[in-house]
Amino acid sequence: MKIFSYGKQFLDESDYQAVLEVLQSDYLTCGPKVSEFEQALCAYTGAKYCVAVSNATAGLHLAMLALGIGQEDEVITSPITFLSSANCARFVGASVKFADIESDTANIDVKEIEKQITSKTKAIIPVHFAGQSCDMEKIRQLAEKHNLFIVEDAAHAIGSDYKNTKVGSCRYSDMAVFSFHPVKNITTGEGGAITTNNEELYKKLLSYRAHGIHKEGEMLQTWEYEMHELGYNYRLTDIQAALGISQLKKLEQFKKRRREIVQFYNEHLGLPHLIEKEFSSACFHLYPVLVENRKEFYHKAKEQGLNLQVHYIPVHLQPYYQKLGFKKGDFPKAEVYYDKCISLPLYPSMSDEDLTSIVQRIKDIIHE
Repeated sequence: MKIFSYGKQFLDESDYQAVLEVLQSDYLTCGPKVSEFEQALCAYTGAKYCVAVSNATAGLHLAMLALGIGQEDEVITSPITFLSSANCARFVGASVKFADIESDTANIDVKEIEKQITSKTKAIIPVHFAGQSCDMEKIRQLAEKHNLFIVEDAAHAIGSDYKNTKVGSCRYSDMAVFSFHPVKNITTGEGGAITTNNEELYKKLLSYRAHGIHKEGEMLQTWEYEMHELGYNYRLTDIQAALGISQLKKLEQFKKRRREIVQFYNEHLGLPHLIEKEFSSACFHLYPVLVENRKEFYHKAKEQGLNLQVHYIPVHLQPYYQKLGFKKGDFPKAEVYYDKCISLPLYPSMSDEDLTSIVQRIKDIIHE
């Protein structure tokens, strides 16, 4: 029996060759490939600036630092996301507030965001769940009304479009953060990137990424450097960047196949699933469906060779956040979604025969 997981990287000879060329070069890190990858991401998204980082969690942390968010501030995000979307605010001492989701997309609900805004709110982190963009124009209007920053958590959404604009263009935000983990739409092994159109934020991100070090003017010709801020070692290597450059060239091909797989599931499964809004052209990272008796379904799927996953346990129900005062019942739409959601296999190397087999296995489970 062929085994399928919910996500998997796709690598080919061009990826292997790109990495091998760096391994045979003079620079494994702090070399030219990182800048080349950043420029390629700018060209793809339409953003003016890009900072490649070690992972998306680091990218979100740097975004908080660059915006000057701290202990007296509040940051609003979605409860249906990976922990980093909220944790990044805690890294800098800020308080986290959650806004409930839209039931049909599992994206953050703009009306619920507004309910959470106080005089202490400084930023919104909308999460483009499963690859579909949030309604960024409405979020931007809300942010402008209350003088708030916006950092897009686009970990799922490299390759996606919102109103014919690439996610990551930062047309409606201050920054966007991508993930290149192996299960994401493209991979660098581990890795991430931040895009922005703000030169001041860009310079701060560069500094915080590399220990707070500045090396300018005459220092460029000597050993000298100056540390101006308390920074971190959140750099990406040239090895990873070379893989990213190669992967990025295949992204539109990956997107096409991911959308074909989603369409196949929609037509052949008949299970409740998230919908795609009219403003979206998503490079789908996940295909969550809603099932009854999820735990039983999960184990039966495993017996059928389907290693599925749940995205996500609502962040406000994690023990750490419950210690901060959050409790079950706070965000009912997120909790209803979590009770039934499970993500099916979705990655570009799946064939039509694979899809037919997966659908039949799932139907067998449902009708047992």
